[in-house]
Amino acid sequence: MKLKAVIDEYMAKVPQVKRYCKECLNVNRYNGNVVLMVVDASFVSLGINYFKVVIPKVLEFKNKFIDTGKIKSLKDLSQHNIDDLRRIWKNKRSWNVAKEIALYLSKIDKDDRRALMKWAKKSELENWKEDPIGRIKGVGINTYQYLRMMGGVDTVMPDKIVRKVFKEIFDECKLKIPKDDLEFIKEIERVAKITGYKPIELCWMTWFVYNFDSIKSYELISNKIDLL
Repeated sequence: MKLKAVIDEYMAKVPQVKRYCKECLNVNRYNGNVVLMVVDASFVSLGINYFKVVIPKVLEFKNKFIDTGKIKSLKDLSQHNIDDLRRIWKNKRSWNVAKEIALYLSKIDKDDRRALMKWAKKSELENWKEDPIGRIKGVGINTYQYLRMMGGVDTVMPDKIVRKVFKEIFDECKLKIPKDDLEFIKEIERVAKITGYKPIELCWMTWFVYNFDSIKSYELISNKIDLL
């Protein structure tokens, strides 16, 4: 099958994907720190380069707020002064998203990790706009799907990079790519099933491959992956 052969070639470029995605599905991103997961997802919502901009800023947030004990939980994040947070990341919308998500999740369970997992397990793709997190102003389908993935759901984000890489793959295989976000997600989940990969693996593969090809440095990508 040509589709599987092509995807196998892409997956072979980034062997870390399987290990990394296993950590995501086990809700162990950032060593299981959900505050960092929420901050990460809120920054990603702006569509800025993940490896060059988002990750360094999340790590700066960790250094100044988590490691110092200023913010220990989602509840702390939801109550923290936004002007103080904006010293790390100026975009007010991002922090409003982060604080609203943190507030909602903190009410589900006192344990942040359990709260995220409980929400993710009950969350749905079809009715995502009706979900309490989906209704938060500034939360789009990408932020929603990203949080579900970090909460242990094996799925895909329909963001521009995932679409770009899969358009290349589909074009090579003479296939058409769905324009609708929900249909795109379902199509990639179908592709995962017939090629033997997890949807989340295909999703992260596109980001790693895209950044690897862009900066021409496998070592740099590898080092940054180890930080996640």
